Amino acid sequence: MIAVVDYGSGNLRSIMNAFKNIGVNVNVTNDKEILKTADVLIIPGVGAFKKAMVNIEPFKDIIIEHVEDGKPILGICLGLQILFTESEESPGVMGLNIIPGKVVRLSAEKVPHMGWNKIKIKKECPLLNDIKDGYFYFAHSYYAKPKDWNVVAATTYHGSEIPAVICHKNIYATQFHPEKSGTLGLKILNNFVELVK
Repeated sequence: MIAVVDYGSGNLRSIMNAFKNIGVNVNVTNDKEILKTADVLIIPGVGAFKKAMVNIEPFKDIIIEHVEDGKPILGICLGLQILFTESEESPGVMGLNIIPGKVVRLSAEKVPHMGWNKIKIKKECPLLNDIKDGYFYFAHSYYAKPKDWNVVAATTYHGSEIPAVICHKNIYATQFHPEKSGTLGLKILNNFVELVK
């Protein structure tokens, strides 16, 4: 069962519609018992780091245990960022610390970064199966800087090179919105679903 964590900071309707477009039912829920039994967790996210961490606090232990059990997790946009240790946006607020690193403000003149950007694939990753460098939709003012750049499967450029796809063991995440990225975005989601078939 694929569960989308409904913690009040996600773009839930467009995510549900995207999965519906590829013929997959997802359970959007804030029920802890359902989340505990999920085969897969998806953490969406739009908005501010601090509010997201406050909202996700009741589910923090479930998410960390899910990852420690080796079950797949997918973070999307802010859902990627809260997987990290901390963020410049909210000093003193700890992230989930699943991936060591810090979220920092974009260095580009144009912030937020909103629109279509090309990604550059850096390493093999199941999310990127049958995808060559293509354009995806981004909407963010901050980006993640992992301590170990080997977790980065693809990058994009906006003022500097920034991670676009994280791929490490059972942890997957995209800085872009696959649910708003047309055919290629749906392919990313389908590739994720294939992980648990």
